[in-house]
Amino acid sequence: MSLFVASRTCFRAAAPLKRQFQVRRYATEPPSAEPTKQGSGTMLYLAAAGAVAGAGYYFFWGTPAVKRAEDKVKAAAAVAAAAAAKLPLAEAKKAFTGGDQGFVSLKLDEVEVVNHNTKRLRFRLPEDDMVSGMHIASALLTKFKPADAEKPVLRPYTPISDEDTPGYIDLLVKKYPDGPMSTHLHDMTPGQRLDVKGPLPKYAWEANKHDHIALVAGGTGITPMFQLCRAIFNNPADQTKVTLVFGNIGEEDILLKQELAALENSHPRRFRAFYVLDNPPKTWTGGKGYIDKELLKTVLPEPKADNIKVFVCGPPGMMNAISGGKTSPRDQGELKGVLKELGYTPEQVYKF
Repeated sequence: MSLFVASRTCFRAAAPLKRQFQVRRYATEPPSAEPTKQGSGTMLYLAAAGAVAGAGYYFFWGTPAVKRAEDKVKAAAAVAAAAAAKLPLAEAKKAFTGGDQGFVSLKLDEVEVVNHNTKRLRFRLPEDDMVSGMHIASALLTKFKPADAEKPVLRPYTPISDEDTPGYIDLLVKKYPDGPMSTHLHDMTPGQRLDVKGPLPKYAWEANKHDHIALVAGGTGITPMFQLCRAIFNNPADQTKVTLVFGNIGEEDILLKQELAALENSHPRRFRAFYVLDNPPKTWTGGKGYIDKELLKTVLPEPKADNIKVFVCGPPGMMNAISGGKTSPRDQGELKGVLKELGYTPEQVYKF
């Protein structure tokens, strides 16, 4: 058994979904400090999952891990240089400044195959000591003009790399059969360039803005959710609770699963993840079918709870069923679907 397969098996043993569904009480628990002990042998499972996952991660990524290690060294050097100059990273040079800046040309530096239809693309920022300039929550706009097209193709993507990491951004891109931008990105090779603009502001986040947030995602709709999770759990002052419900077609389609498992293991009282598959394998112990009303009623914070927010992002079919779609990037549109039926108000729901 490979380390990667072992890590996935360990995660399934560590947190079977059927057992997780019986947790409505979690949605209304008062915030508390992270525990140092857990009962029923849970910590043994989590420790094993973390250890195997770490080994599996480097085994799976292989050679590109060396380049990421080099990038970490460069990032550490940039942090040290900023400290020596008494310059906070928040004041570091930003690659994307919004406003009238226009598009910035970025060179593709590295490509990693994540699964059968998804790649992680690393683009170099114009200068090695630059940070992206992204904020929480925001996205980037990519531009590409096909040879036979009159107008360029524009598509937004949310980077999955840390906002304060100097030198590069990472995009997680799923290829769609009829998607001109995703097809173009998947066809790119290191050394080629892409026009990128941003940041495009989404939901303005600040620490402890809400007591509890729920993230309902499908497919690559996980990327803005992951951006929020990183901001929350990287900030010791932010004690927001987070519940994630993540739907996919098959187990191999679950993106960022190792990163999400690491967050759940590190913050078990503040972060819970629930996975649902349309076509699960026989060994799957999680949710089966689609994200439905019964599941959301069970695991989400109740609509009557104080200061909660539900974020939704995914393919049109999922959006229509869960919350209704957006009218435009600036218009959230009418709240419909399961969330409305459960009693949530338009003020409690945000559609990415």
